[in-house]
Amino acid sequence: MGMLNEETRQRALDALEVLDTPPDERVDRITRLAQQIFNVPMVSVNLLDRDRQWRKSEIGIGVQEVPRADAFCEATIQQSGALVIEDATKEDAWASNPFVVGDPHLRFYAGHALAAPCGEHVGTLCLLDTKPRTLDEGERRLLQDLATWVQTELAQQQELDHAAVVQRALNPRELPQPAGFTVTAGSAPAGGVSGDFHDVRLRDGTLRVTLADVMGKGVGAGIIASAVRASLRTAPDRSLPTTVSEIDAILEHDIGDLNMFVTLFSAEIDALTGQVSYVDAGHSLSFIHRADGAWEHLNSTGLPLAMGMGEPHGVGSAQLNPGDALMSCSDGLLDLLDLEDPFGQVDEILEAYGMDGAVDEALRRAVAVKAADDVTVVVVRRKS
Repeated sequence: MGMLNEETRQRALDALEVLDTPPDERVDRITRLAQQIFNVPMVSVNLLDRDRQWRKSEIGIGVQEVPRADAFCEATIQQSGALVIEDATKEDAWASNPFVVGDPHLRFYAGHALAAPCGEHVGTLCLLDTKPRTLDEGERRLLQDLATWVQTELAQQQELDHAAVVQRALNPRELPQPAGFTVTAGSAPAGGVSGDFHDVRLRDGTLRVTLADVMGKGVGAGIIASAVRASLRTAPDRSLPTTVSEIDAILEHDIGDLNMFVTLFSAEIDALTGQVSYVDAGHSLSFIHRADGAWEHLNSTGLPLAMGMGEPHGVGSAQLNPGDALMSCSDGLLDLLDLEDPFGQVDEILEAYGMDGAVDEALRRAVAVKAADDVTVVVVRRKS
């Protein structure tokens, strides 16, 4: 492989951003399957870095990286098909290899190159044994299929990581803090990309707070969440009911036949008086925590978006007095609470961490237990 090709190959490997990352269960699953299918003691998914061979996944080897110069996989990435060495001690090119004459005393090797999205060979899936053996044409095709599966998983993870970075960039970078109020918010996606989002804007003395939850999770839900967020941001002079109505019509037209829907809570808070006007499109997970400890539920004012009912959403109202807090969350938070006494559990968290620290604690717990659904929380507290 020429210098130019090697430089291109290395750039493709670096772009995957997989080197030195933690184990990935999706790749480990393929490694286990390969071992079971081929009945070999050692299987490895390797990435060939500048001067080393680093293992993303392995069974039976126990060493995560070795010098690239002596690796069998160096020869594998030079060709398009599988490299099969039935007995390395009988082939002049490999008989003196340190992995043959020394630990683990390899005899059999079968490897297939892993390609980056643009075709550069960045690694291998290989089968290893300390005994000679053969690989027929059907088994070679199966090895190729498993290698294709591995490279698809590696590329998909890169795409998910990029999508997650873009989505995080769309979240409010700095939450507005109008005089007399404290705003805290955050999200913890169940996977790389979230179907929840939150948005907080301050304009002409009015704080608009929105939390939306797309049915489902993952990339599809994330795409729809981004579309809703973009619609909220356009034409900022629109009234809240008009904004929600127009988003509802757009979603019904675009995804109405996909049987997906979006629950949404959006509120406008007068930063001078604490008066709250809100639209709740089937979300029903917003509350006011009063200064005296009482909880007040903000009722839904209409059905979720994209359900095609065609009825305008009503507008609810409430009042934030000094010491009160408006709290809204996605339904993923319910998985973290004792549903027999959720308010009591939240009160305990508020007592331990304070109103402003409760959001961080909720997100920390979501990450710690690897919550099955996206978790988003927004709190607007009017200072005493």
